[in-house]
Amino acid sequence: MQTSALPDLAHTATKPVHWLATAAAMAAVVALAGLLQPRTATATATADEQRTTTPVAAPDPAKVDFPLECGGAGTTVARQAPGDLDGDARPETVAVVHCDAGSGTPPSGIYVLTQGSGAAPRIVATLVDPADRKTVGDFAVREGRISATLLGYSSLEVPRCCPDQEEQASWRWKGSAFVRTSGDLARSV
Repeated sequence: MQTSALPDLAHTATKPVHWLATAAAMAAVVALAGLLQPRTATATATADEQRTTTPVAAPDPAKVDFPLECGGAGTTVARQAPGDLDGDARPETVAVVHCDAGSGTPPSGIYVLTQGSGAAPRIVATLVDPADRKTVGDFAVREGRISATLLGYSSLEVPRCCPDQEEQASWRWKGSAFVRTSGDLARSV
């Protein structure tokens, strides 16, 4: 083995004082980094960001006059469901409404309600007209789709208590109107 003509380098023979000096230097760097922080952020939300984060209540069907001919009996909101049907981040309400009959199964209407800021709720679409003489079985609003089971009668001889036809129907908002997307065929029960 050949010996070096140079003196021993400091890093080849470390002593505790070297480790102490390294630790002190690291502590000084961390302390300096803590003192040199960026200024406090002052970002504010834009009007669009504030509007979408503020929850908006769905229209209340109790505040709407529905276009039903009930002969003074009044109307009943049998079911209702909120949902953003047109993708504007404001919920609409879908309401199943019929005349307040003492007995039997009065025909139902399915209505879509909307409400502008500070305005009263209003009907924007009639999906099922009570004049079609249908009643509504199952009903749901999910992911922008309205679905319902419509019950009807094949003839005037069928008792009004016992519908003998069933139809699955669903609607989606497309462009500027609600479009029926499935269930156009009726079937007997």
